[in-house]
Amino acid sequence: MAESSDFKKTLNLPQTTFAMKANLPQNEPKRLEMWQEIDLYALIRAKSAGRPQFILHDGPPYANGHIHVGHALNKTLKDIVVKSKTMMGFDSPYVPGWDCHGLPIEHAVDKELGSKKKEMSPADIRRACREFASRYLDIQRQDFIRLGVLGDWSHPYATMSYDYEATIAGALGRFFQTGLVYKGLKPVHWCTYDQSALAEAEVEYSDHTSPSVYVRFRLTDESVESLGLPIEKPAYAVIWTTTPWTLPANLAIVVHPEFEYSVIEHDGENYIVATELLTEVAAKFGWTGFKQVKLFKGSAFEHLRYRHAFLPREGVFLLGNYVTLDAGTGLVHTAPGHGADDFDTGRRYGLDIYTPVNHRGQFTDDVPLWAGMHVFKANPLIVEHLRERGALLQSENITHSYPHCWRCKNPIIFRATEQWFIAMDTPNAAAGGQTLRTAALEQIHQVQWHPAWGEERIALMVENRPDWCISRQRLWGVPITVLYCEKCNEAVTSPELFHRVEEVFRKEGADAWYEHDASDFLPAGYKCRCGGTEFRKERDILDVWFDSGCSHLAVLKTRPELRWPADLYIEGHDQHRGWFQSSLLVGTGIEGAAPYRGVVTCGFIINEAGDKMSKSRGNALSAQDVIKQNGADILRLWVATVDYSDDVAFGPQLIARVAESYRKVRNTARYLLANFGDELIAPGAVFDPARDALPLEQLLDVDRWVLDRAARAFARCREAYDSYDFHIVVQRVVELCTVDLSATYVDLSKDTMYCEAPASRQRRSAQTAMYHILRGLVATVAPILSFTAEEIYTALPGEKEASVHLTEFPSMAPLLSDPEIMAWDRILALREAVNKVIEPARAAKEIGQSLEADITLYTDVRRDDIFGKLDIDLAKVFIVSHVDIRPLAEWTGTLAEVRGLGNIGIAMSPARGLKCARCWQYREEVKEAAGLCRRCENVVAKLAVTEAPTV
Repeated sequence: MAESSDFKKTLNLPQTTFAMKANLPQNEPKRLEMWQEIDLYALIRAKSAGRPQFILHDGPPYANGHIHVGHALNKTLKDIVVKSKTMMGFDSPYVPGWDCHGLPIEHAVDKELGSKKKEMSPADIRRACREFASRYLDIQRQDFIRLGVLGDWSHPYATMSYDYEATIAGALGRFFQTGLVYKGLKPVHWCTYDQSALAEAEVEYSDHTSPSVYVRFRLTDESVESLGLPIEKPAYAVIWTTTPWTLPANLAIVVHPEFEYSVIEHDGENYIVATELLTEVAAKFGWTGFKQVKLFKGSAFEHLRYRHAFLPREGVFLLGNYVTLDAGTGLVHTAPGHGADDFDTGRRYGLDIYTPVNHRGQFTDDVPLWAGMHVFKANPLIVEHLRERGALLQSENITHSYPHCWRCKNPIIFRATEQWFIAMDTPNAAAGGQTLRTAALEQIHQVQWHPAWGEERIALMVENRPDWCISRQRLWGVPITVLYCEKCNEAVTSPELFHRVEEVFRKEGADAWYEHDASDFLPAGYKCRCGGTEFRKERDILDVWFDSGCSHLAVLKTRPELRWPADLYIEGHDQHRGWFQSSLLVGTGIEGAAPYRGVVTCGFIINEAGDKMSKSRGNALSAQDVIKQNGADILRLWVATVDYSDDVAFGPQLIARVAESYRKVRNTARYLLANFGDELIAPGAVFDPARDALPLEQLLDVDRWVLDRAARAFARCREAYDSYDFHIVVQRVVELCTVDLSATYVDLSKDTMYCEAPASRQRRSAQTAMYHILRGLVATVAPILSFTAEEIYTALPGEKEASVHLTEFPSMAPLLSDPEIMAWDRILALREAVNKVIEPARAAKEIGQSLEADITLYTDVRRDDIFGKLDIDLAKVFIVSHVDIRPLAEWTGTLAEVRGLGNIGIAMSPARGLKCARCWQYREEVKEAAGLCRRCENVVAKLAVTEAPTV
């Protein structure tokens, strides 16, 4: 008789060239080369022609550095959407883009140029900025390609391209025609470091230490008398501020018309404080023994006057409903040139918009005590001056949330300057008389927001935002293409001007504004209404958010493969006040609708300790470093695993967990691939699905079960892709691989795969199931594990497309009826109960492998009530040699409660018979050691092996 080891040659043992170790950092570039060789993106476009469109519009990242993990999160999410929509049968092109104008690039170029900048023209400096942005655009493009993102990388859009700059100028001209653009003196967020106005989206709030001061302003004698107070006793209004530097610009004190105010006497002087805050204020000042003299409604103070705390001028009491009792005194120090509410109140009452602070944040000569000094440096001097004048009631330093420039991270100020604005509340005749705010809010509610809270978030921001300040005092950007008459200073904003500008920009780019004379942008012989013929150009540039907000005009409306509006925008939640909002305002303002039908929001990257990570903070992790160590697919799988709608943690421990999930999927795929080999039929033979696969209705019940589980998992994954819940895709795929396949089906099918005849119905049934599962699995994970899916797909047998990314998601219908599903639930519950008997015996070394055991079930449940109509071998399910069923009355031990079957007795005994030397099952027909069971004898007899077992 042959030795048992010789029978290995008669087994269908797993064989595959698909490596267990992924070596992603080394192997992924090979996939990229293959995609480039076949021009995969072009093949996808060709195959998608004529399908329904799904357009994701790329929000442009800033071209000023290598990509970090935040970029990887953003771009991978977009790539997953585009690939999944393509595999759902849509035509989903992806045109990547870059934001190329703005201050960070200008600052970086300033550092590179150094003293050379003084000798350069504005056009030369702009060319240097263009070269800088172009360099980093190329760097980031290669980084994104390495990440596995498919797109039209040869033809991206860039906000600095000539066509794009022309579109921006054209959009500005169209806005002028709506009547919504105006130039006015208003307080804006002002960065004294960058010396430029900032948009709302360019302001972030961080902790800042400021002097907190309570200051008294003495009422004029006439005002004291009008309140019925004795003029021999000084009366003071008490204000609180954390910006002492704005006190030189104080012109008014605002009170709420409906609040109650107390006049209290302390130390022979009268003070006015909101009654509700009196106790708190008195305690802060250490006042005791004060008495209440009179009560007034705030409206009683309107138009009364007071003397400035340290300057020789008077101020006036005004009314405002924005005054609160949250803190302070209920009387608000008001400087119309340094605050939004202050400005509005000042305009309403006809006050000067007084701003004695220059563009560098220094006091002008209007404030001789501190002229030329930065306002923040002057703060302590002002506080000391108040103390010396006897106007300071209390002072301390406090740490509070304060606006900072998002670029340079320095605290900013409010400063009234002449800027260009787009009005939010001016009726727009072109929009049927609606205001831009009202129209934008209506559009917001017609968009699908994911997550849903994004709708309320952006709506609140649009409801409360001021007019859009669109001018910036910088050089690198698209100029505000307005001319001024030198004679009367009137602005020229005619359609003819903007048409000519757009025409020139499309040929020469926006640099032409700095290289041409003003007359080159006007028709020959053009005259101002005043008769003037000399004109000068506006020096300000447009807010870069206006640039990116025009992307839907410059890209969606010009690229033939795209359309307007987009189906989807995806960006971080900070873009509710950034790109989402600027795109909405541009779209609504001049196109009459939002440029997107849906918006997906993702969070920021935080480290494992919960700290925010970003390029501006200097703690962002390089995506390339992560890829070099782990591979792009691990990074992509991490993106798909997390709940990206909130801030997302990233770090070594989290990557290690993701890598473990990756290994589970890869090893499952490897096992399935290994079972397609048919070496026992002929050397090199493999399962050919066209020739060897069985019709699904002919599959064995166990194979129908696993294919049904896979079909339902794939269907759920497709739903999850459609709703952008990618973590559900990962969960279902990992569950399918670990629970349904590795922990269950692999065990149930191993005997069939190894021991049945290579071309037997049983084995072909299992191979058919495995093929359909793997074909479906590889397609399902392709949008996420793009490189690994390609590797698996290449190893699949049978006729295939040139790439997995040219395939579609599986569309298998579930194979099992509800009664069959219930029967399988009972069988697997029974298997779980049997394992609880076998495993302790194995642990105690009473048996080695489970095949050394027989199982007896004691139950009165009929076989049909367990199996239904299924043809199932319980011994294979339990992986034992025999299963017997006896009446429950014969059981005397502890009963196991089995779901769907009630109480059952389970007994394990040594397997009867001898061990088959080939399949290792114990069979009574095996008569001697190293003998074969009847099944194995038949299989071996029919095999034509290269080297027959020795007899």
